[in-house]
Amino acid sequence: MALSRPFKILILLMMRGAALAQAAEDAPAPPIEIHRAAGPISIDGDLSDEGWKGAARVDTWYETNPGDNTPPKVKNVGYLTYDDKFFYAGFEFQDPQPAKIRAPLGDRDNLSGTTDYGGVLLDTRNDGKTGILFVANPRSIQYDSVLDDPSGNEDSSPDYYWDAKGRITSDGWMLEIRIPFSSLRYARADPRTWRIMLYRNYPRDYRYQFFTVKLPRGGSCFVCRSASITGLEGLPSGGHLVLAPYATGRQAGAATDGPGTPWHDEKVKGDAGLDLKWTPTASTAVDATVNPDFSQIESDVAQIGVNERFALFYSEKRPFFLEGSELFSTPIQAVYTRTVTAPRWGVRGTGKFGSTAYTALLAEDDGGGSVILPGSNSSDLADQEFRSFVAIGRLRRDVGKSFVSLLGTDREIRGGGHNRVIGPDFQWRPSTKDTVTGQVLLSDSRTPVRPDLTAEWDGRALQGHGATAWWLHTTKTVDWYAQYNDFANDFRADDGFVPQVGYRRTDLEGGYTFRPNGFLRRLRTFYIFDRSTDRDGGLLNRRLSVGTGMDGKWSSFFRFWYAFDRVRAGTVTLPRQQLLYIVQASPSLRFNQIGVDGFVGEEIDFDGARTGRGANVNFNATFRPTNHLELRFNESRRWLNVDTPSGSRARLFTASVDRLRAQYTFTSRIFLRVIGQYVSTRRDPSLYSSSVARKDGAFGASALFAYKLNWQTVLFAGYGDSRELDDTAQHLDRVGRQFFMKLSYAFQR
Repeated sequence: MALSRPFKILILLMMRGAALAQAAEDAPAPPIEIHRAAGPISIDGDLSDEGWKGAARVDTWYETNPGDNTPPKVKNVGYLTYDDKFFYAGFEFQDPQPAKIRAPLGDRDNLSGTTDYGGVLLDTRNDGKTGILFVANPRSIQYDSVLDDPSGNEDSSPDYYWDAKGRITSDGWMLEIRIPFSSLRYARADPRTWRIMLYRNYPRDYRYQFFTVKLPRGGSCFVCRSASITGLEGLPSGGHLVLAPYATGRQAGAATDGPGTPWHDEKVKGDAGLDLKWTPTASTAVDATVNPDFSQIESDVAQIGVNERFALFYSEKRPFFLEGSELFSTPIQAVYTRTVTAPRWGVRGTGKFGSTAYTALLAEDDGGGSVILPGSNSSDLADQEFRSFVAIGRLRRDVGKSFVSLLGTDREIRGGGHNRVIGPDFQWRPSTKDTVTGQVLLSDSRTPVRPDLTAEWDGRALQGHGATAWWLHTTKTVDWYAQYNDFANDFRADDGFVPQVGYRRTDLEGGYTFRPNGFLRRLRTFYIFDRSTDRDGGLLNRRLSVGTGMDGKWSSFFRFWYAFDRVRAGTVTLPRQQLLYIVQASPSLRFNQIGVDGFVGEEIDFDGARTGRGANVNFNATFRPTNHLELRFNESRRWLNVDTPSGSRARLFTASVDRLRAQYTFTSRIFLRVIGQYVSTRRDPSLYSSSVARKDGAFGASALFAYKLNWQTVLFAGYGDSRELDDTAQHLDRVGRQFFMKLSYAFQR
């Protein structure tokens, strides 16, 4: 049926209105012009200093969550200025009920989305791709992170030198931030143009988020939305130097051959080393380290490894590897710096010239730890009992909002053997709603001649490829995602984290989002389909699932989905149906975080190649009795029941992790932390085809006193104790303990 002229006109007007609305959403935010400070500024949480007079005032803010770029629920004002050495940001955050401000004390970077904070995001390279977030809460607890649009990641591991001071007032709170130009990387130019957005997190009945730029829903980037900031003239051109020597003392003891064996106390050992950072220009950083201390002062949260086929991932926490860490992030994780387990020395350069960013790292690794031995349906680990030299480099060329890149890694093993990986990757943004990403890598390897460590290490040559490509499309209501992976059997990335090779995989996901009013503010229904095969076409895994995810009151999040799977175990393919779930909420400041996730239903016994019924439950809670004391509890349980030869059903195993972390923060620089963690597994040996222990368990405890003047000027004193179940599985015998102290001081010029 033909449309009448009035209807045609109406449709054209609607289409034109939609186009104008889209153009308005995509329009850049108005620029902000700032000027040098009119006088000195003291960082004390008081904006009455002479230097704030004449500072650029930013009072246009938008509520981006749960509102859609609507006027904020409360008033926010930002102020921006600078001098010869520092960039300043000041804030006045109004609050009708200051008693409800959530501002606990804690360690640096310990700011969750369930607490009050505010700050600034700076894109000093003005490329619209990577920004550094500097935020603090009313108790002056700082958080900094790198937000990277190309990868979509936020990484809080890097730390920067900067100062912040918050102060609660009768009608809200105030915040001052001072960032040294030496902590930032920017191009040679005068005047300079950066990008910026100001931010406030305001959790009450819902988690309200306020920005000084509009963030259209369904957009494919975040940093790209920041506003231009102009008027920056006469900034330092580089030459900053930081020397951070350290000294440690350690006294350890251990059971000579496992639980219950004679005890041996080692002599007190001391060590020393040096970290160096030099910025020859404002856009370039050179890092070097000699005999670095890469010890972690907090243990990783244990993960249940029973009935897992692939290696578990733990994030990097060591400072030397974190300058420009976003440049190590590629679609295939070919760089995983925790594979450099015990470097003797290291040197790294990071910078940008024109539209090309780069990073290059060299290190000598004394070995230790494990190497991943990937496979098509499982991975294994081998001890790295040899020294090696590591080289990693990446170039990334920006082309508008897109980029092309080249990555290369090399590990040369002393005594023979190597792993070399090279290849390009790219990201193309054809529109604000679409992102296309891909990477191809080629590897050439020769394994070391160490068959005593693993059969694969017999000096054999291995060559292979790894490739991935995906397309992401997002709008306010509709989103979909498609990805394809192809990895050869002999592809290896020993400097990365690639636990699966020898497969082809297709992933599809689509969703539709509703935004109701009431308890729920967002509801997304979705489907997921993925299918992977080995190189010969044999099915490894197939999943079809449907579900829903929701955001609601008390910063709550719910996700439930039902999965219909077929999974290979050994030489057979077995069916599996599961209900999977995630539930999180933040009811109040005291009960700041409560969450549970896992699955229930059928599960595969991969050792026995059979289907059973079981569940996995991971529970976490954060309780703050006072603003100084924080208690974090994590508990994980996994169990599986299988059919016995007699036809009955019995428990194959029960695995658990229990962890309690208590921290008392005296001031923003001083805290005492105590952690206890118990990991155990109970099995029925009669249901296993090979010999297994009926029960094993391990307990670890640690206590740490810390004083931090800044992130590199620190004093740590601590104690650690580890115990394991003896052969009778009745007693926890001590197998190791350690006293340690570390002093590090950063000299800056």
